[in-house]
Amino acid sequence: MIPLCDLSQQYLSHKDEIDQAMISVAQHGQYILGPNVAALEREIADYCQCKYAVGVNSGTDALHLALMALGIGPGDEVITTPFTFVATTEAIGLVGATPVFVDINPLTFNIDPDLIEAAITSRTRAILPVHLYGRPCDMEAIVGTAACHGLEIVEDCAQAIGASYHGRKVGSFGTAGCLSFFPSKNLGCFGDGGMFVTNDPQLYERVEILRRHGGKVKYHHSTLGLNSRLDELQATILHVKLKYLDEWNAARRRAADRYDELLANDDGVKTPMRVASGHIDDTWSVYHQYTIRVSDRASLESDLVAAGIGYGIYYPVPLHLQEVHRSLGHREGAFPAAEAAARQCLSLPMFPELTPAQQQQVAECVHQAVAAAASGCAA
Repeated sequence: MIPLCDLSQQYLSHKDEIDQAMISVAQHGQYILGPNVAALEREIADYCQCKYAVGVNSGTDALHLALMALGIGPGDEVITTPFTFVATTEAIGLVGATPVFVDINPLTFNIDPDLIEAAITSRTRAILPVHLYGRPCDMEAIVGTAACHGLEIVEDCAQAIGASYHGRKVGSFGTAGCLSFFPSKNLGCFGDGGMFVTNDPQLYERVEILRRHGGKVKYHHSTLGLNSRLDELQATILHVKLKYLDEWNAARRRAADRYDELLANDDGVKTPMRVASGHIDDTWSVYHQYTIRVSDRASLESDLVAAGIGYGIYYPVPLHLQEVHRSLGHREGAFPAAEAAARQCLSLPMFPELTPAQQQQVAECVHQAVAAAASGCAA
């Protein structure tokens, strides 16, 4: 069995260090907003090339709190991608704003910056790009468009901690960046967790207050907020694991290179690197997922299951066609690039400890499935 993601190996490799850190938290007894959270906030801010960071309950809450702190609400519009997890638009909806979708660039799976301008209206307040699968968006173009129209940028970096664009870390381009520490992320804790990062001191202060029920001083509340605090246990685990993040991201990139080589001669498979070839590409992806495109995904899924190989479909239904966004009135065909990706994308096993032998097995299964599907079509 080759899993899509193997979290146990990462823990076992650093078991003594992680266990000792957790025991230390249990012994000192300060479990909420203690020294480990404060230390991790400083470390993450520095790592993301930002001045400030606020530990929160989840990546979803980081997005929600960022929009709250910016004063975005009913009547406002936020431009984003339809090809992402629902947490992105969930945060927009929770503040009462309206998501405005812009189709993706089929080469990168990220929001197409050339289409953003046409979606801007008098009600647009922000652009919310998602660095999908660990690949940075074209932030130069997005920042330029936002600056021309006086718009905020909230970066969804849930899958992309450590990724960079033109030498700068994601999360440092916009007004705010939002991280997720869900267990399967490149930097994951043992439950839910997230982080808000920014270079704006006033925005930092607002989010810091909002995460603790809207009060800077205990039992004194200046505004309605949330109970969204990263706890000490998760912070100390993340503190240990952060030291290895660059090493793990580099291992992911090596694994991606191996997949590229193994799948290079299969015309029925579009790999992430191949679809970007021939284009200016000054991005440093951290490959949260290694996602290919195939025309007959159902056949490949069946063969992977039979071979005991894990896989993921991120995401089978684009957000504009989800029940939750029916009121927006979008129909099939509204965003064809996102819809095609939803039909064709499949993520192969990807984690730092993935071995060349395992990847060889995965590639062989992909080759056989694609060849069989092609033969069937030819017949």
